[in-house]
Amino acid sequence: MGYYIIVRGPLGAGKTSIAVTLSRRLRAERISIDEVLEANHLEDDIEDGYISQRSFIKANEIAAQKANDAMDSGAIVIFDGNFYWKSQLDDLQGRLRRNGYVFTLKVPLDVCISRDGGRAKPLGIEATREVYEKTTSFEYGIDIDAAGTLEDAIDRILSFINSKDPATDITMRHT
Repeated sequence: MGYYIIVRGPLGAGKTSIAVTLSRRLRAERISIDEVLEANHLEDDIEDGYISQRSFIKANEIAAQKANDAMDSGAIVIFDGNFYWKSQLDDLQGRLRRNGYVFTLKVPLDVCISRDGGRAKPLGIEATREVYEKTTSFEYGIDIDAAGTLEDAIDRILSFINSKDPATDITMRHT
């Protein structure tokens, strides 16, 4: 039975690295919300200094169609993105026909800044701080301590998933 995993958190939390590794280990399909936004030229509509909720809703529409087709075939689908609008998370989950998990990566701001600084193309301290504040402004999903190693965070996620039954688990959300 197919299901989804959403990996969310601030810039520099390790979302993409975790999602890529989980996708390999679980033989899952990965959907990067940032890549959907970029491929569909949805990054320019700005709301309160951030990519607009409207743009994210359009990205959800595109991503959910692909995800639903994969999950209907029994696949696991892993989404990664900041998900700094609660409305975006609610909308995406409402579009998905299967149950799934939302994991929020918890990482201190200084770790995010350090990790961003180590990238080939860092986004900078101010951007990291702004996205951190927006992303952490609300609680959503299952918290995962991702301040340590990538492997530790992945182990925490897999341990949680392996202790549940996607068909009946009430901690999974489907609206």
